Parts: sequence; structure tokens; C-alpha cells
Amino acid sequence: MIRIKPLIFLLAITALSFTPVHYRQGPVGTEFCGINNTAFKAGEKVIMKVYYSTMGAYIGAGEASFTTTLERFNGRPVYHCVGDGKSYSFFDNFFKVRDRYESYIDTASLLPYKFVRNVDEGGHKIYNNVSFNQKANTAVSTNGVFKITDCMQDVVSAVYYARNINFAKYKKDDKIPFDMFLDDEIYHLYIRYIGKETIKTRYGKFKAIKIKPLLLKGTIFEGGEKMNAWFSDDPNHLLLRVESPISVGKVVIDMMGYTNLRYPLTSLNNVR
Repeated sequence: MIRIKPLIFLLAITALSFTPVHYRQGPVGTEFCGINNTAFKAGEKVIMKVYYSTMGAYIGAGEASFTTTLERFNGRPVYHCVGDGKSYSFFDNFFKVRDRYESYIDTASLLPYKFVRNVDEGGHKIYNNVSFNQKANTAVSTNGVFKITDCMQDVVSAVYYARNINFAKYKKDDKIPFDMFLDDEIYHLYIRYIGKETIKTRYGKFKAIKIKPLLLKGTIFEGGEKMNAWFSDDPNHLLLRVESPISVGKVVIDMMGYTNLRYPLTSLNNVR
């Protein structure tokens, strides 16, 4: 079981911080097996901040930056997507986090070729370097060779892939399944589409697309579909907010800065 701390939660899903669930509805290929990138471009940078909220007060716990550059990997053009997360100095006294996640994503299919996880969480360090062979359905990690399913995603590539989903073709409560490889295991996940609404974040007020991932009991988060995430309702599909109740209070993750978006952020109604 993956024990997701607040900062890891931000990096790992950040679109969603998908927590593993064993679920399947139809073939994975319906949405996550090849899609054109129309949502982001090389040079994009997004800043997310993590807040712990209790009794109406928001306490800053940490932040993460997500950057995208255009590079070449084994002679092929890729998006090199990097998420760097850290806890603030005050929270370092309780649980110091220094995390880095990297994914090398094919520009044509948005499927990953390579994933690197290098994290230090409260002194517990994890390093895993994974190479994917999507045609042969294998993943070679720091710890061995593993058989994988079709159209495998990693925790970073799934976020950028999800931003390209055409939510307009889904109805309220529809589930969008996909598979993720993390910690040398395959997880069958899904996103539940909730609909559109206006949301006020600590950055501003947005027209947004709302989704829910399913959470397992046994982490710091409550089980069930109590986590919510919102994307901007414009062509960027930028992750705006993720929030979830925890054992005491709740965690709120807000987008607080961006540069080099592919399109104007037209979903923004006002600034702070």
C-alpha cells in the first residue's frame, strides 16, 4: 500500500494524486492509449502550494513546481516533465520532504519511456529508475524486470495525459480507467467525471471541470470518493485545486503561479 504524505500527494497526482484502487471498467485503450497533445507546451512551469486547513485557517505546508521541456530520448522527441516538491522549513521540524519525480513522455502518444522517482520523506529515501517498453509490455526498474499492461502510465505522465482528455464527451459520474506503474506494481485506476462549476481558489475564481479519484482507507486520507480535483475549463486544462479530508482537518493544494501556458487562462474570472 502506498502511504501518501501531503507533499507526495501533491506530486503524485497532482492531477490527482491518484491513490491505487483495483478497478476495471472496459479496456484501458478507450482513452489512455494514444492522444494528441493540445493542452500544454514545452517551457510551461506551474507552481502548486500545499495547505493544511483546520478550523477555517490555512497553514502553508510546502510547495511544488512542475516544468516541461522538449528533449530527445533515444533519438526520439520527448517532453521531459519534472515535479520538485518540498516542505517549508517550519514543517521540516515535523516531517521533512524533498521529492523529485521525472517522466520522459513521447510527444506523439503521450506514453512514458522513462520514469525516475527520487524522494526523501522524513529520512526515508526511495530511488527508482524505470524504463518502459510499451510495445513489449515490460518495465525495467532499479529492482528488476516487470510485465506491464498496454498503455502504461507513470505518476507524472498520467497528469499530463489527463489534461488532454476531452471531458465534453463524458456524462456526470462516468469513469475513465487507466493503468499506472509505481513502486514496481501495476494499479488499475479511474477518474470519475463530476461536471463543471465555478470554484474560488486562493489564486482567484475559475470556471472549472471537476473530477474525483477513489481513495483507499488506510492512508492519511479517508476512504471513498472524498477527494476532489478541479481543472481549468479552457484549452489548458490546468490543475487548479485538489482537496481532501484527512484524519484531522483537510489538505488543500492550489495552483499559485504559472508561466508559458499554451493558451490564455480564459477560465480565470478574477485575480486573487
